[in-house]
Amino acid sequence: MSLRGRTLVATILVLTGLGTGQAQAQQHAGPVPLTRQQAYAQAAKAYHVPENLLLAVSYLESRWDANKGLPSTGGGFGPMHLVDGTLVPAGEHFADGDEDPRGDTSRPALHPKAPASAARAAGQAAQTLQEAARITGETPGTLRTDPAANIRGGAALLARYQQDLGKPLSADPAAWYAATVRYGGTDWFAGQVYDVIRTGASRTTDDGQRVALPADPAVRTAARAANDSETECPRDLGCEWIPAPYQQISPNGPTDYGNHDLGDRPKSQKIDFIVIHDTEGYYPNDVRMVQDPTYLGWNYTVRSADGHVAQHLKAKDVGWQAGNWYINSKSIGIEHEGFLAQGGTWYTEAMYRSSSELVRYLARRFHVPLDRAHILGHDNVPGTVPSTVQNMHEDPGPYWDWAHYFDLLHRPLHASAGRHSGEVMILPDYDTNVVPYTGCDAKNPSAACPPHGGGSIMLRTEPHDDAPLVKDIGKHPTTGGTATMSVYDHSARAATGQTYAVADRQGDWTAIWYLGQKAWFHNPRTQPTAVGARGLVAVAKPGATSVPVYGRAYPEAEAYPAGVPVQTLVPMQYTFAAGQAYAVVGSELGEYYYSKLFDRTGATVVKGKLRYYEIQFGHRVYFVKADDVNLKPAW
Repeated sequence: MSLRGRTLVATILVLTGLGTGQAQAQQHAGPVPLTRQQAYAQAAKAYHVPENLLLAVSYLESRWDANKGLPSTGGGFGPMHLVDGTLVPAGEHFADGDEDPRGDTSRPALHPKAPASAARAAGQAAQTLQEAARITGETPGTLRTDPAANIRGGAALLARYQQDLGKPLSADPAAWYAATVRYGGTDWFAGQVYDVIRTGASRTTDDGQRVALPADPAVRTAARAANDSETECPRDLGCEWIPAPYQQISPNGPTDYGNHDLGDRPKSQKIDFIVIHDTEGYYPNDVRMVQDPTYLGWNYTVRSADGHVAQHLKAKDVGWQAGNWYINSKSIGIEHEGFLAQGGTWYTEAMYRSSSELVRYLARRFHVPLDRAHILGHDNVPGTVPSTVQNMHEDPGPYWDWAHYFDLLHRPLHASAGRHSGEVMILPDYDTNVVPYTGCDAKNPSAACPPHGGGSIMLRTEPHDDAPLVKDIGKHPTTGGTATMSVYDHSARAATGQTYAVADRQGDWTAIWYLGQKAWFHNPRTQPTAVGARGLVAVAKPGATSVPVYGRAYPEAEAYPAGVPVQTLVPMQYTFAAGQAYAVVGSELGEYYYSKLFDRTGATVVKGKLRYYEIQFGHRVYFVKADDVNLKPAW
């Protein structure tokens, strides 16, 4: 220990009343590790930052997680998301070009390749990690990996920002509004910080630390974030208008245009779904690509670090975002900056909050039910025909916290029936539901992912832990349906908020009907992973041996006018056999939006009388004709 270090220890011991012998014993034993809660308290005291402000800023950035020293999509580290602006990531959502995101055969299939990725822009506060290192004297490496040092670095930055603004280091958190804006990057972020202070929060972090922020309803600020005038967003979200181009791709003819279709929703078609994506890429590149007419368009992008929202398409227009034209034409697509294999570490609270505020607004405006049958992940969207299932996307993946998201939507997920109901809702405890996935390391895909909580459970062929996983012949057509533990493979998983018909029970195990088979999961009474649900289930009509399952709810042939090609109703490769039951989660009348030419000549919405039921058939939803099934109460 240096002379300076020995002097500092001696001073502390004099102040605390410890004697020399006690001091020597304590030095020999080493420092007592701080709890995460203590780290916030000490950092706040050291830099004269209100402790509740420091906690709230950190909660918005990381939910107080250390994230194992791994960088965020914005190049940030640790509980305070200190940004290393020198990092240059790569990768994009449709980079492989193996899926037709429009999902329709009325025009040539679109297989866009992502443009060459540029270096990530510096972000909301370029190189704040290096700035914190200069202020605190800590090394950048320590700030990346030591949570307590990272928290001190964040406190030091807030204090420096407050001083740069010529303001005192006040004990009143409301006096720090401008410094909070500078730290987070937007007025909306700062407003959410004060909302967290008012409501309070508590949780157990990714490394087992219990942290709490008591509510202080009296804190008020004049937070206001203005939306661009072109945007369709809730007031004060601070949405930016970055339009996607509707443009013909010359000289390839009138059927080659991009990167979306014009429409007249909800007048022409009801919007029934909101699709949650992650970008598998970085915000600056994503907004650059959505402005490329040769790529594809979606409605909104949400930035990870601060929850900033950009709108690209009006709600009336149809984005090419879900790989299923029926879903595209009846949905709004929201992309979230991030990677599904890293989602447990860096789907930020700021992003969850701005996204949920946006979804609440859209659901109210277009009367979209706030449930998991209508707020879909991209991984819940069905394939259109058997050949498309294999390449359908898996985002936002098992680390998206659906339970927390629905809390923020003000529609908390909960039991609606007793534990012996004939239907269950999947609802594991996110923080303790640690599934041993593989595939998070692209260089070593067989390696185990870092342990982390999640919102999905694995499904097996028998009621025991070492039984094989159930099969998905659509996702794995060349291996007989064999599922894997890859984080990218959802074929033997059920996700939080999804409801299924119960097929059987044995002790602590529950079986559900899933892709034509019994699928077992561990569901102990002391720590349940599913709760009772109340609803209707679909069963085959008497005399039928099986029921066709469809990826699109298209009209009957008689509904199509002259000039609009009849869309063939192609059953999927799965079996819905007599004796099985599937939860009915929605109802649709057959509908098809025909749009083939750039000038919209002949564009028509075909509406039929054929009714379909949306069912939770596997990890994805599918459709059955109402005429093919009977409904009965699950309870």
